This record gives sequence, structure tokens and C-alpha cells, in this order.
Amino acid sequence: QDLPTWIGCHVRAFEYFGGTTEIWVPDNPRVGVTKASKYEPVLNRSYEDLARHFGAAVIPARPYRPRDKAKVEVAVLIASRWILAVLRNRVFYSMEEMRAAVAELLEKLNHRQMRRLKKSRRELFEEIERAALKPLPAQPYEYAEWARPRVDLSYHVEHDDHFYSVHFSLIGEQLDLRATEATVEIFRRGTRIESYPRSYAKGKYTTRKEHMPRAHLDQVEWTPERLTDWARKTGPQTTALVEAIMASKGHPQQGFKACLGVLRLAKQYPAQRIERAAARALHCRTLSSGSVASMLKNNLDQLPLPGEEEPQQALPLHENIRGRGYYH
Repeated sequence: QDLPTWIGCHVRAFEYFGGTTEIWVPDNPRVGVTKASKYEPVLNRSYEDLARHFGAAVIPARPYRPRDKAKVEVAVLIASRWILAVLRNRVFYSMEEMRAAVAELLEKLNHRQMRRLKKSRRELFEEIERAALKPLPAQPYEYAEWARPRVDLSYHVEHDDHFYSVHFSLIGEQLDLRATEATVEIFRRGTRIESYPRSYAKGKYTTRKEHMPRAHLDQVEWTPERLTDWARKTGPQTTALVEAIMASKGHPQQGFKACLGVLRLAKQYPAQRIERAAARALHCRTLSSGSVASMLKNNLDQLPLPGEEEPQQALPLHENIRGRGYYH
């Protein structure tokens, strides 16, 4: 069984009986008991949550000691004979259909009179066990998964292929994470430090600005619209280059630094030269701030573009140059 199925069986059983006991004595499956031990077994965190919700103590049976829970083993045998054996040749086309068939046979089994006691299991339950059960909690149980992610260099922790931010000072630390269907909570040394609505977007990031270092926060304040507005002050070629740089990346934010590098060249060179260099970069598809800076440094912006005619230079005045009047 996987963990959700294991916990779901417990919850459905408690709902069926209308209560729960103070002590649970489960087997030692990996989904419920992380480390089996005769003296100090370690429980799965989600299973611990379940027991805490129902106000019960979990005392697993000793490893390889089936007599510690003999009643349960016998109940499994009886269910196999009176339910599974009866349904073994039936074909079900939905879970609801199968559950209805099992529930019908279960009620039949519980109301069947036992040969020696002359009473049914349902009668014995109502006479002896019903009064000993604890009432169910007012709030229904909400399944939660626990994990121990380590904070990566981007100050995020990962759960279900989605990344949630924590403060950058926690980079490298191992934290506790609790995820329900709707929320994700992050704990540090038993104290909850963050809580997020759960996202099911794979490979995406949920980031809060207050978790970012100053240098990263400055970068987040830039947007594609702000960069293109700044580029228009230089000229249309520079604007086209900035837009092409952002379009060439998987996400526009990946091109922000290159765009800033191009725009900050205006502190060293006039707008006309930057426009010529931007046009050359677009023509050659060298979409980087480094290539534009190299063109300006080596005066390549002064050369005509490939396929562009070099402008006609006027001849200088000189006494040895014969004018048109000489030939008439």
C-alpha cells in the first residue's frame, strides 16, 4: 500500500465504527513505520499527524511477532473468505461499484451469527466496544505529506516539482515541509516560518520579495515594458535589439541583464553610435551586450553593414584637380 491508501483505510474504518480507540497497534509497514524497533519505533510523520488528529497513541507490534495482533490477522482471514473470495470472479467498472459490493458483503458478515457465541459481530460490538470508543473529532482529517527539503542556492525549497521561497539567509539549511491539498507550510526547528497556497504548476517558482537579497530585488523591479521604454530614448534600433534579446530567452527576465548592459552604454557613447551598433548586432544576430560593446570599442559601428553601399565621399578641393570647365 502507498501512504494515502494506508491512511485512507484508517479514516474509513473510524467513520464506519463511529469512533476510535486510544491505542493503535499496527503492523510495521514502511508507509506507517519509518524505522521498526522493539523499543523505540519511528513513525511516519503523516501517520503521526493522523494519530494526533484522532487523539490516539500508536504502539506498533513487535517486528516478526504476529501474535501481538492475532485478532487482526484472524479478521483479515475472515474478510478474505467471506468478501474477497465471493467477489473474485466479478468484474467492476468503477470504484463506486466495487465499494458498494464490498459494503453489502461486509454488512452481511457482521450480522451473521457466530456458531459458538450465538451472537453476531455487530451485536457484540454494540454491547461491548461501542461505549469504549472515543468520539470522532469535530473537524474531518486532512491528509498531509511531510518532507525534509534543503534550501537551494536560489533560496527555494522544492515540493512536487514546484519551488517555494524562504529567506536567503537559510540557504543550505534542511527544513521541514508539510503539504496538504491546499497549503504548503515550511518549518524550521519546529516553528512555522512560511505558509503558501499550494501550486501544482510544475517547474515554476513562488517567490516573495522580502526573501530576496538586495541585488536580486533590484533586478525584479525591472519589467520588459520599462526596458523598452528606456530603449526608445536612444532610438528604434536599440529598442528592436532589446526586444530581440528578451524574445531569444526562455523567459524575458533571463535577458534583463543583457538589456541593461546595452542601455548603460549610453553613458560612454552617443546615441547615434549605439543605434548603428544595435543595427549591426540585429543584422548579425549577435544578441548580447558584450557584442555591442565590442563593436563600439573597435569602431565597427562606423563601417557599412554587409550589403549596404558605402556612402559617396565628396572630392576635396585642390588646385591640381581639373574641373568640368577644363573640357569645354
